[in-house]
Amino acid sequence: MTRIIPRVFNGMSEFGRHDGTAYELHGAAGAPLIVLIHGLGLCRHLWEDHIDALCTNHRVLSYDLWGHGQSAPLPEAASLTVYAQQLAGLMNALDTGPAAIVGFSIGGMINRRFALDFPELVTDLVILNSPHDRGDAAQTAVEDRAAKVREQGAFATFDAALARWFTPEFRAANPAVMDLVRDWRGLVDAESYAQAAWILANGVRELIRPDPRITARTLVMTCQADSGSTPAMSHAITREIEGAETLIIPHLQHLGLMENPWAFTSPILKFLEGTMP
Repeated sequence: MTRIIPRVFNGMSEFGRHDGTAYELHGAAGAPLIVLIHGLGLCRHLWEDHIDALCTNHRVLSYDLWGHGQSAPLPEAASLTVYAQQLAGLMNALDTGPAAIVGFSIGGMINRRFALDFPELVTDLVILNSPHDRGDAAQTAVEDRAAKVREQGAFATFDAALARWFTPEFRAANPAVMDLVRDWRGLVDAESYAQAAWILANGVRELIRPDPRITARTLVMTCQADSGSTPAMSHAITREIEGAETLIIPHLQHLGLMENPWAFTSPILKFLEGTMP
């Protein structure tokens, strides 16, 4: 039986669960909705430094992917379709109507799959630091990392990931943030994480030149020094979606949205409100 169990924090925010998916709703009911999808090994708390600004004129739904945060483990074998169905089930149960879907990393793969499978639930698409056609060498490297996770566990690639995700100066100055990200990794269900890592590695294949094409109004963003979701990949995604726009954030790496939240929140809001230059 479908159940939603909400706990109201205040008049503008609530926590709940729907069929094993933990979620939070922030902002005024009736405002245009933004949905936030986090990345691999993270959780919905990734967005905490963004939500207040996003809620100025919007309602915001954040949630934990299967096997992450406070959500239940994967109910079936992982695929981008399974993750898209998770979100569609949550939105339909909450009766949210269509939304702007913002996805980071694997979340930017899930929201592309979602836009293909559930276009009626998408008003706009924002794809953040998300991979695309990697080329043979980079594809082999990411598949090797996924295999290492399967063999050695969720923390097998963690320290190397921090070096890819954050600039050296930020890592040195913010050990508490590194510990927080480590804590999020500790919340994952081991099997769900291993399967999700394989989807991050291999799911891009179904998103390259999809037929039919994505038709949602789209913004694609990444960071100049993101080695796994490069500017070239973002430009390639943009070329495959008619009318899409690309924005490259200088200097930062994969988790630039934690180093400088406003560098992401501001253009997202301008894009959604139609005020980007």
